[in-house]
Amino acid sequence: MKGIILLNGEPYRGKIDDTNARVYCCDGAYDWAKGACRIDVTLGDFDSLSYLPDPPPSEIYPSQKDETDGEIALFRAIEEGCNRIVLYGGGGKREDHFLGNLHLLYAARQRGVHAELLTNYARIFVAEGETVIRGARGKTVSVVPFGETVHILECSGFYYPMPNQFSYGTTRGISNVVTEEDARFVAQGKLLVFINHE
Repeated sequence: MKGIILLNGEPYRGKIDDTNARVYCCDGAYDWAKGACRIDVTLGDFDSLSYLPDPPPSEIYPSQKDETDGEIALFRAIEEGCNRIVLYGGGGKREDHFLGNLHLLYAARQRGVHAELLTNYARIFVAEGETVIRGARGKTVSVVPFGETVHILECSGFYYPMPNQFSYGTTRGISNVVTEEDARFVAQGKLLVFINHE
């Protein structure tokens, strides 16, 4: 089952396809998302919304808590059987929350769930093992190690060859370009992949 999580960052300007998906709306995201797509579950501490959604939220949490509303929604979606999750509204506004949202992608991957963050500018996901990027010829793609050293075992379809080894803290994989209809790499270790929309 597909899960959609709507976050209180920069409002997503594109179309959100909620077909056959369970949609979780976090706190202040309700302001921009209430007309953008169907909402099945509203949850959060509602400290960034000056009113309560109608109908009332499914769950209200205390504002002084350990997890962000997005983390609560992610684990709720996984518990309810979502094996593919797309997060919208997770970029812009608060850079600390953006970084936290990237970590949600990592947390999902650790649990065997593919998660993507779609912003107005890029599609972002965590890759490990074989990854094929389809239909992206001419697009700028960046790959960076995520918390560990990464070894690239194979790579094709990119203008610049990827190094055999990436260490966490390097910018070596920023701003590559896809030269084929499909680009592919095989990585030992986790990478953050950014596919820019333009």
